[in-house]
Amino acid sequence: MIVGIPKEIKNNENRVALTPAGAQELVKRGHKVYVQASAGVNSGFSDAAYTAVGAEILSTIEEIYAVAEMIVKVKEPIAPEYKLVRRDQLVFTYFHFASSEALTHAMIDSGAVCCAYETVERADRSLPLLIPMSEVAGRMATQEGLYFLERPRGGKGILLGGVPGVKPAKVFVIGGGVVGTAAARTAAGTGADVTICDISLPRLTYLADVMPKNVKTLMSSEYNIREELKQADLVIGSVLIPGAKAPKLVTREMLKLMEPGTVMVDVAIDQGGCFETSHPTTHEDPVYYVDGILHYCVANIPGAVPRTSTLALTNATLPYVLQLADKGWQRAARENAELALGLNVVAGKVVYGPVAEAWGLPCEPLTL
Repeated sequence: MIVGIPKEIKNNENRVALTPAGAQELVKRGHKVYVQASAGVNSGFSDAAYTAVGAEILSTIEEIYAVAEMIVKVKEPIAPEYKLVRRDQLVFTYFHFASSEALTHAMIDSGAVCCAYETVERADRSLPLLIPMSEVAGRMATQEGLYFLERPRGGKGILLGGVPGVKPAKVFVIGGGVVGTAAARTAAGTGADVTICDISLPRLTYLADVMPKNVKTLMSSEYNIREELKQADLVIGSVLIPGAKAPKLVTREMLKLMEPGTVMVDVAIDQGGCFETSHPTTHEDPVYYVDGILHYCVANIPGAVPRTSTLALTNATLPYVLQLADKGWQRAARENAELALGLNVVAGKVVYGPVAEAWGLPCEPLTL
């Protein structure tokens, strides 16, 4: 199969979809790998590193899309790429269709086969291609929240861990999945007073067992969220419904409960955000105020640490990339139900229920 690795063009997206080590595995199996010039530079991988393992370099993104049977990316195609995606071309990336109607219709119109990292799902309901970036995003959520709590950055001027004689900051994490767990653990490591909530009692029981003593667990409900917002200094939203829009758990009216300068980090922004007042921002312009509350809603948080993120992502995606390349998408999906669940849009039809529901579209049965 001919595999194309374009350079990411989303704002400040510095990751690349495949490391030279990953490219080498494809080449060893007889596949042709084309990498766009400088695609890996911001992640620490030179063009020479790719050619050394048998990949070939093409100058432009147009050349990559024109030649490739399978495009492997990090982030969803953005508007300049829509016209480059071809009928029957397999595109394997994070799509987050439920957060973008324009992207959904563009991929329907393209006739391509769109396999989304975020909906590849194991039998135990875990999301193997979301986990590594969720780990990064969770840690980064606390790191960015800590930074923007500084007064020169617009926050309250509070140190997360406090100092002797001064209480630590209060961090409230909404959602106890991979992102929330990583965020809570990172905040706890600074010495902050952390509360994490979830709707699953078994999950809370697990978190109570494994978390440090300065992390408290709480059953998620509107009442409990309201009470925690009154005293929070940093709020991290990490709610996920696979492939679907995130629920709006913090309304604009609830912002009145918080003190000015409180920081809210919405890690669920890729799926539409879990705060009513959230809208996507970029690493270039990451924050804005609503009613005195500082919002951080960067849609590609792991892009800020591309070396770590690229290595972690390739570790997770490569086994699936190899299956798709070796077998073709239809056979690979027939033989691996995890990959079948990754298929969202196929040949002009939406085949993944939550995406169809998000935009009021028919959901067609998947035919392999």
